[in-house]
Amino acid sequence: MELDDLAAAARAGDPLAMDELLARCRPVVMRTCSRMLPCHQDAEDASQEALLAVATKLRGFAGTGPFGAWLRAVAANSARASYRTLKQRSVESGTAELAERPDPRTTSVIAGTRVDLLDALEDLERRHPLWVEAFVLRDLGDLSYDEIGATLGLPAGTARSRVHDARARLRARLG
Repeated sequence: MELDDLAAAARAGDPLAMDELLARCRPVVMRTCSRMLPCHQDAEDASQEALLAVATKLRGFAGTGPFGAWLRAVAANSARASYRTLKQRSVESGTAELAERPDPRTTSVIAGTRVDLLDALEDLERRHPLWVEAFVLRDLGDLSYDEIGATLGLPAGTARSRVHDARARLRARLG
């Protein structure tokens, strides 16, 4: 069965289709969360939250765009929410202040880049939330502009414009 057909069957209440759908979605969700969160365990947690959201909110999926696009949006939102929660916990526990100069033996360059990107996305979201959603779906979710448009209910040109504007703002912020 195709993913869209499986989603339709699961949405209609078929428990076997739901089980199969979640099993087939797991690698996509994990890949999306891993691209955004530097720690594997955090990505796993975000993936579990995203799969739970898929299972509980599937009936709300309108089916106007491809299911895969909606799935990546759910995964990306889960990863971003996870990051915000982790950041808030670190502030509350007093571990938000990191060493001035990280130890290169224990710090991943990639992880630092992801964290910088997540901070920049969080800042951009406060100012231009519509840009962030399109950017995340395009550059982190690998969706086409047509798929982004279908997912967000926009013309593809508007999706392209939002991604362009977000990239320009992020590029300036990340230097």
